[in-house]
Amino acid sequence: MNRTRQGRALVIGGGLAGITAALRLADAGLEVTLAEARPRLGGLAFSFQRGALTVDNGQHVFLRCCTAYRGLLQRFGVRDEVMIQPRLDVPVRDVNTGRQGSISRDPLPVPLHLGRGLLRYPHLSLAERAATGRAALALKRLDLADPALDRRSFADWLRQHGQSARAVEALWDLVGVATLNATAEESSLALAAMVFKTGLLTDPGASDIGFARVPLGRIHDDMARAALDRAGVRVLLRTRAAQITPGPDARHEVQLEGERLDGGAETLRDLDAVVLAVPQDAAHDLLPPGSLAEPEALLKIGYAPILNVHVVYDRPVLDRPFLAALGSPIQWVFDRTGHSGLRGPGQYLALSQSAVRTEIDEPVAVLRQRYLPALERLLPRAREAEVTEFFVTRERTATFAPTPGNGALRPGPATGTPGVHLAGAWTATGWPATMESAVRSGTAAARNVLKELR
Repeated sequence: MNRTRQGRALVIGGGLAGITAALRLADAGLEVTLAEARPRLGGLAFSFQRGALTVDNGQHVFLRCCTAYRGLLQRFGVRDEVMIQPRLDVPVRDVNTGRQGSISRDPLPVPLHLGRGLLRYPHLSLAERAATGRAALALKRLDLADPALDRRSFADWLRQHGQSARAVEALWDLVGVATLNATAEESSLALAAMVFKTGLLTDPGASDIGFARVPLGRIHDDMARAALDRAGVRVLLRTRAAQITPGPDARHEVQLEGERLDGGAETLRDLDAVVLAVPQDAAHDLLPPGSLAEPEALLKIGYAPILNVHVVYDRPVLDRPFLAALGSPIQWVFDRTGHSGLRGPGQYLALSQSAVRTEIDEPVAVLRQRYLPALERLLPRAREAEVTEFFVTRERTATFAPTPGNGALRPGPATGTPGVHLAGAWTATGWPATMESAVRSGTAAARNVLKELR
């Protein structure tokens, strides 16, 4: 692509934040290099091969309100590779009562769009449904800019607004654990309020669920790399930044190390901008001294894990794309047969287990003993089916921990070192650690670069 170059930039990190920042800077005319330590792009939303199966490391869904991520998909040229529900419909089954209901909406203005679905939700009593409606209206009135919300737990607020333990389990945590990767007790009110206000209480269709029809690697690696190539971005995989050396006039030098570089190393000089789109602890290690007033705050943000349990049956046992569970160790189960490459009459299910600090390191045999009987309780047809494969994937640092007080620790894109900028879902986007937050952070970092260069 021919264009007049307006400066040189290095983006360190090839997740969604780094990809977004690189594309934005290239669009503005900068000569951009993107360095990623892994052999692929996509960060923590990726795929890998396990025999004949193509496996996503986790079940990364998005909502219609995730406008930044959807914009990035459009930039990639994604069309038939993703789908969004025409209308929110989350089937929820309680294994203790045998009841099945759904969290759904109608094509009505907010908040009426949720009224009928809440009235019909069978997992709460009539009194609990009424109290939930009142709490939702109170949540809508919260000011997300109020810093006091970050210091308070969501559970404390729910108790104050008359929410029973059953309501928390069957509704608030059902949604909150999946989006925040933490229970209400572990979540800041600020992030929880943001999730529920934005997803359920702004636009009738905001909460409609979208997901990939193809492996995540096809979108976040193959199609992302093609978009970067079209934009003229130089992509270096298996390459990590060893050191950032600030130079005069905010033009920096970065030493790169990688087996595919000539001699295993390369030094980029006279860089007008460096974007660190890496996890918070890696950013802490790479930032030049004086970049942040309290650099140790990055190490206090912490991480939360996600466990994914993968089960292949010899026959179909689930008749819908996904299902949420109550009264079970299972949180959400997804049918991943279609895009996994599985051939024959079998079915491939993936269980997404968030906020599982006590389970993340348990042996596969222990997890098998726990989750296969739970699947048989949740899905009766699984009792007659044969398990042909069982394995787990573990992301110990899947997201930043959304605990009360962490909002004050999340920095914006600017640093005290001119020319050095931050991106990542963990930065101060106002969103929890989602693909949307990552993309928004990349956009914010690129804007900060261009503002500084002007």
